[in-house]
Amino acid sequence: MNYEVDIAGYKKTLKLFKVSDDLQIAAFILYGDVAVTQHAARELLARAPQFDIMLTSASKSIPLIYEMARQSGMNDYIVALKSQKVYMGEPLSADVNSITTFQRQKIYIGEDDVEKMRGKRVLIVDDVISTGQSLAALEKLAEGAGGEIVGKMAVLAEGDAYDRTDITVLGKLPLFDGEGNILR
Repeated sequence: MNYEVDIAGYKKTLKLFKVSDDLQIAAFILYGDVAVTQHAARELLARAPQFDIMLTSASKSIPLIYEMARQSGMNDYIVALKSQKVYMGEPLSADVNSITTFQRQKIYIGEDDVEKMRGKRVLIVDDVISTGQSLAALEKLAEGAGGEIVGKMAVLAEGDAYDRTDITVLGKLPLFDGEGNILR
């Protein structure tokens, strides 16, 4: 089963995947889709507040944040990783339990990334906001690094996340029951 989503005027067909027996999601994957990535980056930047640095988490939103940095003429952005790397020094970490991941994870930013955010206006960017758990983890990292969060953006908001007033998104992604019918 498929669902056609409207991303600020760009139509994309998404395949439905089961999360449980009575819940399916439409999988929005930016990997390999240059056109939608460029469109979404342009539209998000047009709505973005003034910022100094962008932050996202690995991995599906990396093409988006890269393209936003490229279009805005920036040379720097930060990606919170799902594992600690030797080059991070003493990293900051935050717990996250995403709807698309089966277990609790940690995300990390290294000492250099902390320095890039300290005292800066941070724009948090994601591909899809659903439960808000990934977003909350990114907020914790930005605040822990001494950054000032000036905006939270995503291409799509899933389910009730679309009604949040603290995020900027380009479109709504409904949730689906086990038969593929829209829940909300």
